[in-house]
Amino acid sequence: MNKILLSSLFLLVIQLNVFGQSDWKLNTEKEGIKIYTSQVPDSKIKAIKVECEVQATPAQLVAVLMDVNNSTEWVYHTKSCTLIKQVSPSELYYYSEVNLPWPAANRDFVAHLTVSQNPVTKVVEINGPAVPGFVPVKKGVVRIDHSSGKWTIIPCGDHVKVEYALHVEPGGNIPAWMVNMFATDGPMQIFKKLKLELQKPAYKNAVLPSFENYTAGTDRAEIKSSYR
Repeated sequence: MNKILLSSLFLLVIQLNVFGQSDWKLNTEKEGIKIYTSQVPDSKIKAIKVECEVQATPAQLVAVLMDVNNSTEWVYHTKSCTLIKQVSPSELYYYSEVNLPWPAANRDFVAHLTVSQNPVTKVVEINGPAVPGFVPVKKGVVRIDHSSGKWTIIPCGDHVKVEYALHVEPGGNIPAWMVNMFATDGPMQIFKKLKLELQKPAYKNAVLPSFENYTAGTDRAEIKSSYR
């Protein structure tokens, strides 16, 4: 329990550092997609923030993001992505392995996605921090224990404004050129493919999930037993 509490507090500190940044610097702007970077205290890895507008409803975007088994279709360098546990329509755990070019080893992680909506503004937020220790470590793959990601979906009439902030501590040794590639080319490719993904018939009639209070203390043994 103490380890779970400490991990939760650590992730909260990361999120406050990343999502509270005010010194974002525009790195790339192309095809309506803006990518910013920012220094994170006590980290060698910069945080990234992506902004763009897409022709979709909040429900459609949430449906795509929560359809984790289909993430290999559009998420940059994703080798595999598997739903571990669907806690509720607005909460889940999933496992993903990221394919990295030689000489780096692949990375993997377990993320905890939770969806919430402001009842007044109707802004939707999806938080997806990494959660350590839920599944066995794979030989030859480096586990990412510390990362924070947050999607903010803002309704704007017939479209939505999307903001995505991410900070990852990848662990191990990764060449600088590879870090830069994932910080610039990665987000651009993700959002280009996301726009295409939103056009698929499977998401046309999506509705928002019920926003239940999630249980942060989901049992690890239960998660492990459901993982394949």
